[in-house]
Amino acid sequence: MTDAQIENPEIGVVEQTKVEPKPISNPITKSKGGYWWGTGRRKSSVARVRIKPGSGKLIVNKKELSEYFKREQDQKAVVAPLKTVQAENAFDIFINVKGGGTTGQAGASLLGVARALKNYDENYVQPLRESGQLTRDPRMVERKKPGQRGARRRFQFSKR
Repeated sequence: MTDAQIENPEIGVVEQTKVEPKPISNPITKSKGGYWWGTGRRKSSVARVRIKPGSGKLIVNKKELSEYFKREQDQKAVVAPLKTVQAENAFDIFINVKGGGTTGQAGASLLGVARALKNYDENYVQPLRESGQLTRDPRMVERKKPGQRGARRRFQFSKR
């Protein structure tokens, strides 16, 4: 709370009153189509995720989840946030993902789904945060340095 001074013209005395600050409204990112959005990134992959309450279908780049991600590990990563909040069949999820490889795309999709669930319901934040699904993985490919073969690999050294 902040103090505000009000001058009373009849008495000429300054009164101290408490003024409540207005709450900062957190706009929920919901489009006119009834979707909640979330964006996820991992390595060089970017996933744009839309969710809406539904029957539980999961579409990745216009394909079924098992058709797009062949490895079971990647499939489990994408649905992990839904299992965390016990909502496996509660949402229809549409993911557009590009860049990188399959593991990076699965990691980006995981973060995107978790962020979309967070936007849908603030009560999901705590379990998602505790399971580490709202934290972006900052690891990126190290750049190649000049005078070397790669990021760390040097050219072969010859004494003579």
